[in-house]
Amino acid sequence: MFNLGPSELFFLGLIIVLLFGAKKVPELFASLGQGIREFKKAMNENEDETKSK
Repeated sequence: MFNLGPSELFFLGLIIVLLFGAKKVPELFASLGQGIREFKKAMNENEDETKSK
C-alpha cells in the first residue's frame, strides 16, 4: 500500500514532533493505542454476543 522508506519516516516523525512538541508525542501515541485496544475489545464483545445468539 504505502512504500515508506527510512528517509520518509524520519521526515514524517520530524513533522509530527514540530507540530505537537516532544512532550505531547508520547501522549498522542498512548491515547491512540488505548483507542485501538478499546475498539478491538468492543469488536470481540460484539462477536461473542453474535455467536451466542
